[in-house]
Amino acid sequence: MKLISWNVNGIRAWQKKGYFDWFLTQSPDIFCLQETKAHQDQLLPEIAKPKGYHSYFDHSKGKKGYSGVAVYVKTNNQQLTTNNKSEILKVEYGLGIPKFDQEGRQISLFFKEFVLINCYFPNGGGGPERLKFKLEYYDLFLDYIEKLRKNGHKIIFCGDINTAHNEIDIARPKENEKHTGFLRIERDWMDKVVSKGYIDTFRSLYPKAVEYSWWDMKTFARDRGVGWRLDYFFVSPDLKDKIVSAKILGDVFGSDHCPIELEISL
Repeated sequence: MKLISWNVNGIRAWQKKGYFDWFLTQSPDIFCLQETKAHQDQLLPEIAKPKGYHSYFDHSKGKKGYSGVAVYVKTNNQQLTTNNKSEILKVEYGLGIPKFDQEGRQISLFFKEFVLINCYFPNGGGGPERLKFKLEYYDLFLDYIEKLRKNGHKIIFCGDINTAHNEIDIARPKENEKHTGFLRIERDWMDKVVSKGYIDTFRSLYPKAVEYSWWDMKTFARDRGVGWRLDYFFVSPDLKDKIVSAKILGDVFGSDHCPIELEISL
Protein backbone atom coordinates (compact mmCIF):
# COMPACT_ATOMS: atom_id res chain seq x y z
CA MET A 1 0.00 0.00 0.00
CA LYS A 2 1.39 3.36 -1.06
CA LEU A 3 0.76 6.57 0.88
CA ILE A 4 1.88 10.06 -0.12
CA SER A 5 1.85 13.19 2.03
CA TRP A 6 2.39 16.72 0.73
CA ASN A 7 2.09 20.25 2.06
CA VAL A 8 0.85 21.84 -1.16
CA ASN A 9 0.80 25.47 0.08
CA GLY A 10 -2.61 26.13 -1.47
CA ILE A 11 -4.49 23.36 -3.28
CA ARG A 12 -6.03 25.65 -5.90
CA ALA A 13 -2.70 27.14 -7.01
CA TRP A 14 -1.09 23.70 -6.82
CA GLN A 15 -3.81 22.22 -9.01
CA LYS A 16 -3.45 24.99 -11.59
CA LYS A 17 0.23 24.07 -11.92
CA GLY A 18 -0.82 20.56 -12.99
CA TYR A 19 0.09 18.68 -9.86
CA PHE A 20 -3.32 17.14 -9.30
CA ASP A 21 -2.59 15.25 -12.50
CA TRP A 22 0.74 14.20 -10.95
CA PHE A 23 -1.19 12.78 -7.98
CA LEU A 24 -3.48 10.78 -10.25
CA THR A 25 -0.50 9.47 -12.21
CA GLN A 26 1.18 8.31 -8.99
CA SER A 27 -2.06 6.56 -8.01
CA PRO A 28 -1.39 6.29 -4.26
CA ASP A 29 -3.80 4.33 -2.13
CA ILE A 30 -3.93 7.24 0.31
CA PHE A 31 -2.95 10.83 -0.45
CA CYS A 32 -2.70 13.34 2.40
CA LEU A 33 -2.49 17.08 1.79
CA GLN A 34 -1.70 19.87 4.21
CA GLU A 35 -2.11 23.64 3.97
CA THR A 36 -4.87 23.37 1.38
CA LYS A 37 -6.05 26.94 2.11
CA ALA A 38 -9.53 26.24 0.78
CA HIS A 39 -12.99 24.97 1.63
CA GLN A 40 -14.21 21.94 -0.29
CA ASP A 41 -16.94 23.98 -1.99
CA GLN A 42 -14.28 26.29 -3.44
CA LEU A 43 -12.76 23.45 -5.46
CA LEU A 44 -13.56 22.19 -8.93
CA PRO A 45 -15.68 19.00 -8.81
CA GLU A 46 -12.84 16.90 -10.22
CA ILE A 47 -10.65 18.08 -7.34
CA ALA A 48 -13.26 17.87 -4.60
CA LYS A 49 -14.44 14.41 -5.63
CA PRO A 50 -12.03 12.81 -8.10
CA LYS A 51 -13.08 9.62 -9.81
CA GLY A 52 -11.68 6.57 -8.06
CA TYR A 53 -11.20 8.24 -4.67
CA HIS A 54 -13.16 9.05 -1.54
CA SER A 55 -12.22 12.52 -0.31
CA TYR A 56 -12.24 14.14 3.13
CA PHE A 57 -11.56 17.80 3.90
CA ASP A 58 -11.15 19.99 6.95
CA HIS A 59 -10.66 23.74 6.77
CA SER A 60 -10.16 26.81 8.89
CA LYS A 61 -13.42 27.85 10.54
CA GLY A 62 -12.47 31.51 10.78
CA LYS A 63 -9.58 32.86 8.77
CA LYS A 64 -10.05 32.19 5.04
CA GLY A 65 -7.26 30.96 2.82
CA TYR A 66 -5.47 29.49 5.82
CA SER A 67 -4.40 26.03 6.99
CA GLY A 68 -6.64 23.10 5.99
CA VAL A 69 -6.06 19.41 5.29
CA ALA A 70 -7.43 16.80 2.90
CA VAL A 71 -7.22 13.04 2.46
CA TYR A 72 -7.99 11.03 -0.67
CA VAL A 73 -8.53 7.28 -0.33
CA LYS A 74 -8.59 5.00 -3.38
CA THR A 75 -11.92 3.22 -3.77
CA ASN A 76 -10.71 0.06 -5.53
CA ASN A 77 -7.89 -0.99 -3.20
CA GLN A 78 -8.61 -4.47 -1.88
CA GLN A 79 -6.79 -3.71 1.37
CA LEU A 80 -9.01 -0.71 2.04
CA THR A 81 -12.32 -1.78 0.51
CA THR A 82 -14.76 -4.68 0.61
CA ASN A 83 -17.45 -5.17 -2.02
CA ASN A 84 -16.50 -1.77 -3.46
CA LYS A 85 -17.29 -0.09 -0.14
CA SER A 86 -14.72 1.80 1.86
CA GLU A 87 -13.46 0.04 4.94
CA ILE A 88 -13.27 3.37 6.75
CA LEU A 89 -15.07 2.71 10.00
CA LYS A 90 -15.01 6.26 11.34
CA VAL A 91 -13.70 9.72 10.53
CA GLU A 92 -12.67 12.25 13.18
CA TYR A 93 -11.83 15.88 12.55
CA GLY A 94 -9.40 17.60 14.88
CA LEU A 95 -8.56 16.80 18.49
CA GLY A 96 -12.01 17.49 19.89
CA ILE A 97 -10.92 20.84 21.36
CA PRO A 98 -12.43 23.93 19.62
CA LYS A 99 -9.42 26.15 20.36
CA PHE A 100 -7.27 23.94 18.16
CA ASP A 101 -9.84 22.47 15.81
CA GLN A 102 -11.01 25.82 14.44
CA GLU A 103 -7.89 25.96 12.25
CA GLY A 104 -8.76 22.74 10.39
CA ARG A 105 -5.50 20.90 10.95
CA GLN A 106 -6.31 17.23 11.36
CA ILE A 107 -8.27 14.32 9.89
CA SER A 108 -8.20 10.81 11.37
CA LEU A 109 -9.47 7.86 9.34
CA PHE A 110 -10.20 4.66 11.21
CA PHE A 111 -9.60 1.59 9.08
CA LYS A 112 -9.94 -2.00 10.28
CA GLU A 113 -6.17 -2.50 10.36
CA PHE A 114 -4.93 0.94 11.44
CA VAL A 115 -5.75 4.58 12.06
CA LEU A 116 -4.37 7.09 9.56
CA ILE A 117 -3.91 10.63 10.89
CA ASN A 118 -3.09 13.48 8.54
CA CYS A 119 -2.03 16.61 10.42
CA TYR A 120 -0.75 20.05 9.57
CA PHE A 121 0.97 20.93 12.82
CA PRO A 122 1.10 24.61 13.83
CA ASN A 123 4.05 26.83 13.04
CA GLY A 124 5.65 28.38 16.12
CA GLY A 125 6.47 31.68 14.45
CA GLY A 126 4.70 34.94 15.19
CA GLY A 127 5.63 35.37 18.83
CA PRO A 128 5.52 33.55 22.19
CA GLU A 129 1.77 32.94 22.12
CA ARG A 130 1.98 31.10 18.84
CA LEU A 131 4.86 28.95 20.03
CA LYS A 132 2.82 28.12 23.13
CA PHE A 133 -0.09 27.16 20.88
CA LYS A 134 2.18 24.87 18.87
CA LEU A 135 3.60 23.15 21.95
CA GLU A 136 0.14 22.67 23.44
CA TYR A 137 -1.02 21.13 20.18
CA TYR A 138 1.99 18.82 20.19
CA ASP A 139 1.20 17.53 23.68
CA LEU A 140 -2.49 17.06 22.95
CA PHE A 141 -1.70 15.24 19.73
CA LEU A 142 0.60 12.80 21.51
CA ASP A 143 -2.09 12.21 24.14
CA TYR A 144 -4.57 11.58 21.31
CA ILE A 145 -2.50 8.94 19.54
CA GLU A 146 -1.43 7.29 22.79
CA LYS A 147 -5.08 6.89 23.73
CA LEU A 148 -5.72 5.26 20.36
CA ARG A 149 -2.85 2.85 20.95
CA LYS A 150 -4.16 1.93 24.39
CA ASN A 151 -7.45 1.11 22.71
CA GLY A 152 -5.67 -1.36 20.45
CA HIS A 153 -5.20 0.71 17.29
CA LYS A 154 -2.13 0.66 15.09
CA ILE A 155 -1.11 4.18 14.09
CA ILE A 156 0.19 5.86 10.97
CA PHE A 157 0.50 9.63 11.23
CA CYS A 158 1.91 11.99 8.69
CA GLY A 159 2.14 15.61 7.68
CA ASP A 160 4.08 18.80 8.04
CA ILE A 161 5.31 18.61 11.65
CA ASN A 162 6.96 22.03 11.31
CA THR A 163 10.08 20.93 13.19
CA ALA A 164 13.37 19.49 11.96
CA HIS A 165 14.15 16.76 14.46
CA ASN A 166 17.94 16.54 14.50
CA GLU A 167 20.95 18.33 13.05
CA ILE A 168 21.01 15.95 10.11
CA ASP A 169 17.53 17.19 9.21
CA ILE A 170 18.51 20.81 8.61
CA ALA A 171 21.16 22.36 6.40
CA ARG A 172 22.33 24.97 8.93
CA PRO A 173 21.65 23.71 12.45
CA LYS A 174 23.85 26.14 14.37
CA GLU A 175 22.36 29.22 12.71
CA ASN A 176 18.82 28.01 13.50
CA GLU A 177 19.11 26.90 17.13
CA LYS A 178 17.10 29.94 18.24
CA HIS A 179 14.59 29.84 15.40
CA THR A 180 11.21 28.14 15.63
CA GLY A 181 11.21 24.85 13.81
CA PHE A 182 14.53 23.91 15.39
CA LEU A 183 14.17 25.07 18.97
CA ARG A 184 15.32 22.57 21.58
CA ILE A 185 11.85 22.56 23.16
CA GLU A 186 10.24 21.63 19.83
CA ARG A 187 12.80 18.93 19.16
CA ASP A 188 12.33 17.57 22.69
CA TRP A 189 8.72 16.78 21.79
CA MET A 190 9.88 14.78 18.78
CA ASP A 191 12.30 12.95 21.07
CA LYS A 192 9.33 12.13 23.27
CA VAL A 193 7.40 10.74 20.29
CA VAL A 194 10.31 8.45 19.47
CA SER A 195 10.69 7.45 23.13
CA LYS A 196 7.09 6.19 23.02
CA GLY A 197 8.14 3.81 20.26
CA TYR A 198 6.87 5.67 17.20
CA ILE A 199 9.11 5.20 14.19
CA ASP A 200 10.27 7.91 11.82
CA THR A 201 9.96 5.71 8.74
CA PHE A 202 12.46 7.55 6.53
CA ARG A 203 15.12 7.87 9.21
CA SER A 204 14.68 4.24 10.28
CA LEU A 205 15.68 3.14 6.77
CA TYR A 206 18.24 5.85 6.07
CA PRO A 207 19.93 6.84 9.34
CA LYS A 208 22.62 8.92 7.64
CA ALA A 209 20.76 10.31 4.63
CA VAL A 210 20.78 14.09 4.21
CA GLU A 211 17.52 14.98 2.45
CA TYR A 212 15.10 17.84 2.98
CA SER A 213 11.41 18.42 2.33
CA TRP A 214 11.07 22.22 2.71
CA TRP A 215 12.98 25.18 1.34
CA ASP A 216 12.55 28.95 1.77
CA MET A 217 11.34 30.18 -1.60
CA LYS A 218 12.22 33.83 -0.93
CA THR A 219 15.92 33.05 -0.67
CA PHE A 220 15.97 30.45 -3.49
CA ALA A 221 17.08 27.94 -0.87
CA ARG A 222 16.09 24.93 -2.94
CA ASP A 223 18.52 25.92 -5.69
CA ARG A 224 21.24 26.17 -3.08
CA GLY A 225 20.40 22.93 -1.29
CA VAL A 226 19.61 24.73 1.96
CA GLY A 227 16.57 22.93 3.35
CA TRP A 228 14.79 21.47 6.34
CA ARG A 229 13.16 18.06 6.80
CA LEU A 230 9.77 19.07 8.20
CA ASP A 231 7.53 16.37 6.70
CA TYR A 232 7.26 12.89 8.18
CA PHE A 233 5.53 9.54 8.18
CA PHE A 234 5.55 7.96 11.65
CA VAL A 235 4.17 4.52 12.50
CA SER A 236 3.53 2.81 15.81
CA PRO A 237 6.01 0.05 16.73
CA ASP A 238 3.58 -2.73 15.81
CA LEU A 239 3.91 -1.62 12.16
CA LYS A 240 7.71 -1.46 12.08
CA ASP A 241 8.10 -4.78 10.27
CA LYS A 242 5.49 -3.71 7.71
CA ILE A 243 7.55 -0.80 6.34
CA VAL A 244 8.57 -1.56 2.75
CA SER A 245 10.01 1.80 1.68
CA ALA A 246 10.08 5.47 2.63
CA LYS A 247 11.04 8.28 0.27
CA ILE A 248 11.43 12.03 0.09
CA LEU A 249 10.47 13.02 -3.45
CA GLY A 250 12.79 15.98 -3.68
CA ASP A 251 12.68 16.16 -7.48
CA VAL A 252 8.96 16.98 -7.44
CA PHE A 253 8.16 20.68 -7.46
CA GLY A 254 4.89 22.62 -7.10
CA SER A 255 5.19 23.87 -3.52
CA ASP A 256 7.81 25.06 -1.04
CA HIS A 257 7.55 21.50 0.31
CA CYS A 258 8.08 18.32 -1.66
CA PRO A 259 5.97 15.18 -1.25
CA ILE A 260 7.03 12.22 0.87
CA GLU A 261 6.05 8.60 0.33
CA LEU A 262 5.56 5.52 2.46
CA GLU A 263 4.97 2.00 1.22
CA ILE A 264 3.70 -0.41 3.82
CA SER A 265 2.56 -4.03 3.70
CA LEU A 266 -0.56 -4.90 5.66
